[in-house]
Amino acid sequence: MHHRTLGNSTITVSSLGLGCMSMSDSYGADSSRDEQESIATIHRALDLGITLLDTADIYGPHTNEELVGRAIRGRRAEVVLATKFGFMGGRDPKGRSVNGRPEYVRSACEASLKRLGVDMIDLYYLHRVDPAVPVEETIGAMADLLRAGKIRAIGISEAGPETIRRANAVYPLAALQSEYSLWTREPEDAVLPVCRELGISFVAFSPLGRGFLTGALKPDDLVEGDFRRGLPRFQGDNFQKNLDLVARVREIARSKGCTGTQLALAWLLAQGPEVIPIPGTKRRKYLEENAAAADVILTPSDLKQIDEVAPRGAAAGERYPAAMMALVAR
Repeated sequence: MHHRTLGNSTITVSSLGLGCMSMSDSYGADSSRDEQESIATIHRALDLGITLLDTADIYGPHTNEELVGRAIRGRRAEVVLATKFGFMGGRDPKGRSVNGRPEYVRSACEASLKRLGVDMIDLYYLHRVDPAVPVEETIGAMADLLRAGKIRAIGISEAGPETIRRANAVYPLAALQSEYSLWTREPEDAVLPVCRELGISFVAFSPLGRGFLTGALKPDDLVEGDFRRGLPRFQGDNFQKNLDLVARVREIARSKGCTGTQLALAWLLAQGPEVIPIPGTKRRKYLEENAAAADVILTPSDLKQIDEVAPRGAAAGERYPAAMMALVAR
């Protein structure tokens, strides 16, 4: 596994991380509860040299941090552990609110430390920007945690370019986490350039389009409780239009002798050393397929061809419903 430096920090991470959310949340109650396989997947990731594990207190809620904590017991030294705070509410994203108040920052961190069973979090993110609290105040409280030895580095998620600048002026950020993939290329307009300018890593979540870019997803696969059923890209005519996009990407993958999944991840890795994808899975077989993407080399000609079949705006439908889009790029 190749490695990259995590932004304005001294932390080195694997070029691909592992998103752990689906082990406890969001993709259907029945399919998200195989704890034995989830823990085996985390162990296999560490065996493969994947060091960056990503979770959040809202996943579950809380149960994902507990699961990750159990999985890394006895292997803490092999892990760069990232978690997030800021969302309030239960499993339904529509009922969530954001809390970035300084007094909440410390209590949220202490609760995460306890659930994870560790005495320090390597990378601590503000999950979404609270519009009622100046971001300087939230980041200032996070910097206090760093100085107290509770966290090693500060991150922010789904923030807009000016907010990133304001946050970074309080304390140098290690990472900005946002959705980025062949069907979500909006970060290229302003957010990614700001990250490059300020030396901040861009941690790309949903690099496989929430499973869509694997090419294996069908409408009937979205079981009750799967939050993707409420996302515009997975609804109506958009589903078929996006399947057509995936088919074009998979054609290029076949010519490269890799899977569509591997091509999508290799494309992200080729965008620059500051980009660190964190594909999520709870199955070892998919983890191993994802990890092999680190060895797929894309030529300038390959990248040009990919740009032609999957340009910015190629995906049909918004990432989220309107209420959730309001929380993005603040």
